[in-house]
Amino acid sequence: MKFLADENLDWQIVERLRQDSHLVWYVAEMERGISDDVVLDLANQEEAILLTSDKDFGELVFRLQRIASGVILLRLAGLLTTRKAEIVANTINQHNSELIGAFTVITPTTIRIRKLDN
Repeated sequence: MKFLADENLDWQIVERLRQDSHLVWYVAEMERGISDDVVLDLANQEEAILLTSDKDFGELVFRLQRIASGVILLRLAGLLTTRKAEIVANTINQHNSELIGAFTVITPTTIRIRKLDN
């Protein structure tokens, strides 16, 4: 799968997904400080699912009705980065076909997947 990882993600998550043979663009390696609008546009251009821990993308997608190829919002604060990477990788492996065109929220105990009306 193709992903665009927002700069607020731990690099260990990006590396874990790359080890699992996913194509991952990482904003921190590209152009730090770009706006959320530009990040979302880039993800859409590449038909990549956006990985972020920034809740502002929920507002862009739902309230402002911005089109998205898919968004995965990580709410994993307080966990070790290796544990975060494991949770994200397992979620993607278990739910990969459901993530495209959906807004997914991952917490330590739940996964919520909501299809987008694009």
